[in-house]
Amino acid sequence: MSERERDPFGKPLNGRPRDGLGRPLPRGADGVERIPDDLRLPPDESIVRAQQLLDDGMPFHAHEILEGTWKDSPESERALWQGLAQLAVGLTHLLRGNDVGAGSLLRRGHDRIQSYAANPPHGLDVAGLLDWSEALLGQLDSGHVPQSPTVPRLARSITGV
Repeated sequence: MSERERDPFGKPLNGRPRDGLGRPLPRGADGVERIPDDLRLPPDESIVRAQQLLDDGMPFHAHEILEGTWKDSPESERALWQGLAQLAVGLTHLLRGNDVGAGSLLRRGHDRIQSYAANPPHGLDVAGLLDWSEALLGQLDSGHVPQSPTVPRLARSITGV
């Protein structure tokens, strides 16, 4: 059995390639470009990059971008960024066919961002994200699994995309 890849500090790494939905592929397979584990983008850049990934059908990778920002965010915004990451990974689960996991993560993400609706920072469209997640959750709760769910819009207007 081969040794597991490790970073310079000895932390285990998963060096396997991944598909567009973040699923591991066999070693040596062609996968999509990975988001570096240590990538930390400022909020505005994170929103633009995550939206590009969502639009390209790669919500798992958008989740990784948003997670990096969550880890560096001030305490007052931590729940917001965590919720955004959960919405993206909830969409990932839906596209992978895991309806139960999708519903759980979409609900947690929805609940985390809800308190930011009155005064959303960084031009985020929290009200639109709440509407988007509520519509998906309503479909899942009624037993209707959308084959091609809509892509959420993170910001009211995104420049540079």
